[in-house]
Amino acid sequence: MDDLTAHLKELEEKLFDPSVRASREMLTALLSRDFREIGSSGRLYTFDMIVPALLAEHRTGTSRGEHFETQRLAEHIALVTYRAIYTDVDESERQTLRSSIWRLEEDGHWRMLFHQGTVIG
Repeated sequence: MDDLTAHLKELEEKLFDPSVRASREMLTALLSRDFREIGSSGRLYTFDMIVPALLAEHRTGTSRGEHFETQRLAEHIALVTYRAIYTDVDESERQTLRSSIWRLEEDGHWRMLFHQGTVIG
């Protein structure tokens, strides 16, 4: 795994962490102000919509990712794809295929610009 893949995998996995999802400061460090997400419902979310939604979220299970791949799309743009598994407290699982576009911003930090997840099981 190259350095960029390892770094972006680490950033993606931070977004699984309930303490990160509950911190406006951490979310702002990880999500671009230009952020857009197409949720599994088909709904479009912007930065100003997703941050309050994540701050109000009360998840009971845990998430993990596997099969991370990274492709550079341009010098400062990368695509990350992987499978995410959410396990609820009753041990039921939901799997999604995820894709995220990350951008190296002017302050030298990679931030997520776009995200989409598709439920597969």
